[in-house]
Amino acid sequence: MTRPDPAHALLGPTQGWTLSHALRRQAARHGDRHFISFAGGPSLSFAALEERADRSAKALHALGVRAGGRVLAMLRNRVEFVELVLACARVGAVFVPINVELKGWSLQHQLHNAEPCLLFVEATLAQAFDQVLALPTLPLAVVMLGDESATALPAALTAQRVMRHDEFLDAARHSAYAPQDPLPQDIGCIMYTSGTTGPAKGVRMPHAHLALFSVPAAGLALGEADRYYVCMPLFHANALFVQVFAALLCGAQVHCVERFSPNRWLAEVRACGATVTNLLGAMTEMVHKTAVRDDDALNPLRSILAVPVADEWIGAFCTRFGVRVVQGFGMTECNMIAYGNADDPLLSGCAGTLRDALFEVVILDPQTDQALPEGEVGEIAVRPRLANAFMQGYHGMPEQTVEAWRNLWFHTGDAGRIDGNRRLHFVDRIKDRIRRRGENVSAYEVEQALLALPGVAECAVIGVRVGDAGAEQEVMACIVLAAAAVLTPAQVYQHCVQRVPRFALPRFIDFIEALPKTASNKVRKQALRDLGVGAATWDRERAAVAAAQAAELAR
Repeated sequence: MTRPDPAHALLGPTQGWTLSHALRRQAARHGDRHFISFAGGPSLSFAALEERADRSAKALHALGVRAGGRVLAMLRNRVEFVELVLACARVGAVFVPINVELKGWSLQHQLHNAEPCLLFVEATLAQAFDQVLALPTLPLAVVMLGDESATALPAALTAQRVMRHDEFLDAARHSAYAPQDPLPQDIGCIMYTSGTTGPAKGVRMPHAHLALFSVPAAGLALGEADRYYVCMPLFHANALFVQVFAALLCGAQVHCVERFSPNRWLAEVRACGATVTNLLGAMTEMVHKTAVRDDDALNPLRSILAVPVADEWIGAFCTRFGVRVVQGFGMTECNMIAYGNADDPLLSGCAGTLRDALFEVVILDPQTDQALPEGEVGEIAVRPRLANAFMQGYHGMPEQTVEAWRNLWFHTGDAGRIDGNRRLHFVDRIKDRIRRRGENVSAYEVEQALLALPGVAECAVIGVRVGDAGAEQEVMACIVLAAAAVLTPAQVYQHCVQRVPRFALPRFIDFIEALPKTASNKVRKQALRDLGVGAATWDRERAAVAAAQAAELAR
């Protein structure tokens, strides 16, 4: 029997499945009760967030933003981020958050693909546009947040109309626009997910998709008495929907910090009184590896959504911090298709029970796309049972959309199996995808940066596992030099620092004579992964240690 999903109880009738509608409902219900706070920033009640979202919606409308216009935001974790998501919804605009680590070609691609009508950027991040060529002229403006007077604008932004955030908000005073809730089928957000054989793809997400994304795992038992601690970036779906807006739907409270630190994690949890939090990728193990103290279990936490976990240490982690851990499986494109329930075992790779009331999930043979029997490992494929609660293709990339949706199934690119209890077990990745520190790394985009370096004839970027990192990978660049070219790994690395997001910087660099290729001249990356890290491979961490030791000897 398919168990009921909490989505309908939390969201009500499907015609009201929007986060904008949810905020209006919660503001009316909870009023001045505290909802969200930011480290070093303001604290807002449900009613105050409602008021600020409406004010920003009026300002957007006054500047000329209309239905379907794309508003791009390059912002760290701050209250304006959350306001802007809701304000865009209330004028029918599409919110486009981008990674604050982007620079160079990666940033240029997303700007050109999104074609925004308005850009919000923190002043301290403006220099990322230095490497951007041919920035499309924005029809409206660039809104700067923070002390923009302390930062010289890069050339790419000087041709734009630039205004301070307070000037933007002042426009609301001159607007008679009455903010309104969007329809569930309207596109509310475009989030970029890392490409593998091509550039990053913008996932077109309807409002019903965003609302469903915000329904928390049943195993967390999130309620009004809880407080969520958020230490991931809001430009990712996990922090924005699975945490912040999940708290909104449940009437819980939220505290956001700018970034995750394993050494500050427990102190920050205690300081804000958090009862629930999420950990993604290597974060859980990084916390586990911090120095043990006798009072680690003396904290307010009761539940953590963590993915992935390892059987070797997860039991000790739960005991040490006195918490219950649940798992899940999801993607920006397909939502959270499995979540841990109270009766699901805490095992490595066991994502929890499939949400059969909402999604149809099968395991396909990666070669034939034929469904495999229960228990066999193949590619996880998904399609929705409800209209508008799933991605609506990749923005401006019809070929990639068709490829992902071949044979009327969305192909996740991940290998897994489904057991007899309808539990999903993640096994490995199928696609040429690199996962590092909770971020999906585009091999293609790193390769483009490397090929721009004089002396590099060919290159291939792969993910390699080192030690006991589990599903986490390190980035490795395999480089073929042009004839007579002379480059050192350190030169290659420094070139990447200027052009590649920090999370995508290669840790390992190998100079090789030739790339292994197929008969059709495609690079056989699996052959490179099989070779892995060799004795002659340059290792950024080992080089840093050697440099520190040399400096110490020279003192």
